[in-house]
Parts: sequence; C-alpha cells; structure tokens
Amino acid sequence: MKELRYELAVSRIREMMDEETVEEKFRDYFRTVGAFVLLIDETNQKLRSGSFEKYSMEELAAWNAKLYEDILPDVYDRSYGNPAYATEKLGAEYGPVLSALYAEIRGAIAYVYEQKIEYLDILFELFVEIYNQFEEGPVVKNVQDTIYWYASDYCDVFVADRILDQVDASRSFATDIIRESDLTDLRYLYSFGEYISASEIRTARHLLELDESVIAKMADVYTEGYRIGFVNTGKDLTKKKSANIRYVLGFERVVKKAIENFEKMGLSPVIYRSGVSMLTKRQHLKIGYYGAIANKQYEYDHRDDQALLLDKKFVERKLEVMQTTYEHCKDLARVFAGPACIEMFGEEPFVPEVKEEVLTLNEKQQELSVSFDSRQSQLVNTYIPGDERSFTIIAYPVPEIGDKYEEIFDEIIRINTLDAKVYEKVQQTLIDALDQGTCVRILGGNGNCTDLTVQLHSLKDREKETIFENCVADVNIPVGEVFTSPVLEGTNGLLHVSKVYLNELQYQDLKITFANGMIADYNCKNFERELENKEYIKEHVLHRQATLPLGEFAIGTNTTAYVAAKKYGIEDKMPILIAEKMGPHFAVGDTCYSWSEDIKVYNPNGKEIIARDNSVSILRKEDVSKAYYHCHTDITIPYEELKRIYVITADGKEISLIENGEFVLPGTEILNEPLKNTYK
Repeated sequence: MKELRYELAVSRIREMMDEETVEEKFRDYFRTVGAFVLLIDETNQKLRSGSFEKYSMEELAAWNAKLYEDILPDVYDRSYGNPAYATEKLGAEYGPVLSALYAEIRGAIAYVYEQKIEYLDILFELFVEIYNQFEEGPVVKNVQDTIYWYASDYCDVFVADRILDQVDASRSFATDIIRESDLTDLRYLYSFGEYISASEIRTARHLLELDESVIAKMADVYTEGYRIGFVNTGKDLTKKKSANIRYVLGFERVVKKAIENFEKMGLSPVIYRSGVSMLTKRQHLKIGYYGAIANKQYEYDHRDDQALLLDKKFVERKLEVMQTTYEHCKDLARVFAGPACIEMFGEEPFVPEVKEEVLTLNEKQQELSVSFDSRQSQLVNTYIPGDERSFTIIAYPVPEIGDKYEEIFDEIIRINTLDAKVYEKVQQTLIDALDQGTCVRILGGNGNCTDLTVQLHSLKDREKETIFENCVADVNIPVGEVFTSPVLEGTNGLLHVSKVYLNELQYQDLKITFANGMIADYNCKNFERELENKEYIKEHVLHRQATLPLGEFAIGTNTTAYVAAKKYGIEDKMPILIAEKMGPHFAVGDTCYSWSEDIKVYNPNGKEIIARDNSVSILRKEDVSKAYYHCHTDITIPYEELKRIYVITADGKEISLIENGEFVLPGTEILNEPLKNTYK
C-alpha cells in the first residue's frame, strides 16, 4: 500500500511539471518544489538499486550538493526556501506559508535515506493537495488549514516515531552505518543523507591520522565521564540498558569506539537524527546527530514555522500522542540512561538577519509554547525520571577554526584529558573560602561593567555540608569549575560581557540586570534598534519567558584552556562547555540540579552539597509547572575582564579570590602559571 501511494503521488507530481493550471505567478514555485520531489524519487531509485555503492567520492559529493544546492548561501536570495524571496515572488499572503511548506518537504532528504516511504507518501500527498487548491483558485486560510491538519493527522506518525527513535536501540539506521562501514573509505559519510562539507571530510581524515591509542583515549574520557556522572550522583547505571550518542558527522571513528565502551557497561547505543520537521524540531537547534548546516540563515528563518500549527487544540493533540507513545514504550523509556554528546565548535560566529517575512509566534502562541515545554518536560520526567538519568558532554574543533586546525585539535585533546586530581585539590581550596561567605561580589574591569552580588545558602553544619560542587571532569568535560545554585533573594546587580557565543548565536555587549535573582532588564548591541536587541535576547536567551532566575553561579578554573584560546585567537569560537571553565559564569534558567534536587550529592571530601534548590525550583513541591523554565544558558566573563571576585563573610570580612584576572587566594596560585604573559 505504501509503495502504491508513493507511485501515485510521484506520478501526479511528474504530470504537474508540464501543466499550466495554476496562476502564472505560482507556477515556478510548484515546478521548483516538484523538481525537488523528483530528485528525491531519483535518489530513492539509486538507493534501492545500490547505484551509490559504485559511486566515487567525487560523484557522491556532486549528488549530495545537488540535494542541498537550493538553500546554500550563494543562491539563497533566489530560493523559495528563503521566506523573503518567496514573499517577493508569491506575495505577502502566500510567500511565508509556501516557503514553510517547501522547508517541510525538504525533510524528504532524511526520509529517503532512511527509507521511510510512508513519510514520503505523506509529504508528497500534502504537496499535491495544496497544488490542487491552487488549481481551483487558492484561499490562503484553506492552504494554512491543510498544513495544520497534515500536522495534526500525522502527529501520531512523526511525533510517535520521534519518541521511539530516542529510546529504542533497535532503530539503528545510523548505528548500522557506523558499525558496518569501512571508516577508512570516507564515502560512508554520504550514507546518512546529511549535507557533507569539506569540514566533515577533513575531520574524518584527521581522525584517521591519529593512532588507535589516541582514539581510545578520546572515547574513554567521554564514556568514563558518563559513567562517573552516575556514580557521583548516586544513580544506579546497572538499571539502564541504552544511552543516546549525539555528535556531528566526521567523528565516526571515535563514536565506534565509544559504542564498544558503552556496550561493556551494558548500554546499547541510541543514535537518532536531528529533527527535520516542524513537528519534531526545536526552533533552529540541533538535537541528535547531523552533518554540516547547509545554511544557518535558512535554519533560523524557519525556526518558528510551527506558527502554522500552534494552538491549544494542537498542543493537546501532540501531548496526547506523546503520552500514548511513552505509555506504549515505557519499559524502553525506563531503562534509557540519558544523552552523551560530542559537540563541535569553531565555526564563524553566526549573527542572523532578522526578516519581517518569516513566520513568527504571536503572543498567545508564545505562551502556548512555554506551557507546552513545561508539560512536555513533566511528561518525559514521568517516564524517564530525572533522578535516574545523567549525561555527559565533550567538545572538539571543526576545521573552520583556522589554518592550525590539526594543532588546535590536538591541544583540545590535551585539555579534555587534564589531570582531574590537581584541579580537585585547588578547587577545594576555593570552596573552603566560599563556604565562609554570605555572598560573593563580582566586579568587572578593562571596560567590563559587571557589578553583581550573588547571595549564598547558609550552612548548618560546616563539617558535613558545603555550598559549592567540586566539578572536575565527569558530565561536563573538561575540568574544572566550582558551582552553586544561588539564593535568589539578595542576588542583585549587572552582568556584562563584551562578546559571547550562546547556543550558536553571537551577542555583542550583552547586559543583564538581576533583581532578587530574577532578570529585570536586558540588552545588547547586535542591532541598531533597541527593540530588536531585546527581542533577540528574549527569544534565544529567555526562550520567550518574561524573566528567568539566576540558576547557577560558578568559577571556572581551567586557565590552560583559556591560554590556548588566547594563543590561537579562538576565544569567541570556544563552546560554552569549555568557555564556562575559563572564568566565572552565570547560568540563567534552571539550576544544575533540576528534576533531581532531592538526590543528595557529595563532594570528593564527603561533604553534602546543600545548595541544590532556590525559591523557584522549590515550588515543585506545590506546583511543578511553576518550578522549571526548561532552559539553562551559561554566560562567562573572561579573566581579563575581571577586576575582582571576593567573598563577604557574616562579620563583613572580605576574602579575595581573583584580582585583575589572577587567582590570589592562597593555595590557588598554581592556576596562574598558564596565565603568565597572556594578557599583561
């Protein structure tokens, strides 16, 4: 039946290419999208016949480029994937909607490589149905309604499958490629259906040049960090049967070794693709494995295509499907251990163009989106309890980081494998000082205007309790930091960073004001208009919330990473995972202990970390929907922008930790060794 539906839909689309039954101004759009569908059909035929197996590297690259060429930056100003161009050609009424439809249909690239023929049937039939409407004389509301009902009707296909992909190791498309391919033959990269650039090829080639012992070391620190994350939080890993591996293509040699390591722990790999549908994506963010991002502006332009769907009825429908699916696969969900992420960094910082023509969520839809995120998180936590799962994250550079890519890559390997014991001792010295305080004051310097007081929890038993966690290299690799969940009441002042890169987006002159631990005001200088700057921050830092709490205050101690960043001029390209270890940082959103606050956590010295809650997260005991914001964004001040960080004790004594970018607390001086002559 699926095959028959497929053939009928493709046949009809092939006929459309020569017809002139729609208004002239829409013909080019339908022929362009139709040509893409026929390209997918041709790809399907080649996959089924095994033709690609005989293709050379050059031939595979050419075909891959053909699939993605319509949205690449060089031609994007002439692509219907660009809402601005679509609006210019099709009008303000239809342009954004039809551009969103094209973006949705482009998900067919992933579906054809995974041989999800039912998905192709659904997409192609949707395209034919909308074409038929234009033959009869289009009504924009009817077009929108058709897309809406497509999403609603097939929610139990796309959303349900997405959940199964996340917990069921037997859905092994990517895992099979990694296991079964000859990784020395880089043609395997084109088997995933992702866009492959020179970056993924160069990454894979560099890994091939590394000794097997180095690959093993990289995989070991990654998987061992994951295991230790369970140990340090008192969670039982033996109850778990699967772990999710997230990474960027090109890293398969390390991932293959990591799979072996996880299997020795009793964990089967779950490796799923980043979402490609408006039903399964979270804005422009990539969650899952993916290749090169063909065009970040394209991804950004379509981040809110769900504006066509988002109403109360659809939210309830989606949640109902999720509930039913999780109930169906609850045994698989219960033994899911959590994600293990390999992130890449080094791309040129992306500052998006803000376009009037893109679909955006209205105020009511923003409220619905926030509500959905909350209810979704609660649902997931029911079936995959937060106090039973963990994670780990590690990061490596991409070739775009510069001419010294290989050298930088090897330096990051060194940073990711630094001796945790050395940092553990120094960090405990910092914690001993911090535990004496009622609050910490952070002052910026060298043009940084930060003046922020962070209120600390009080200790009842100093012999057994502590405020800060001594974080070395478990869930967050590399070492090291000390962090706490601040007391919100009494946490006041300004946080300022001259330049920072958050969730793949750059912010210039970011300023956030806190009043009793909650964001009271914010601005940056990315755009000329203040309103645009505020909207940019609200959407991507506050995630459309009216405010967020200061969920974490930390002091990063990895001066080695900091010096490496300065040496190679890559400070603005460092991922937050490493950047947060390169100075004091402040996370807006949930605490580091969200969903697991009641689990006792201990430092290596045996003291219990009691600062796991704040006055917002504690609301979970009354109404869980008020306790969490479902985001956590770290913002780091670099050492050279620090004038002073000091602890204030109950009797008014000041204990200096950092002055003029250097550690001054006795016992921490070793951290200054890498800093010598760095920015003096």
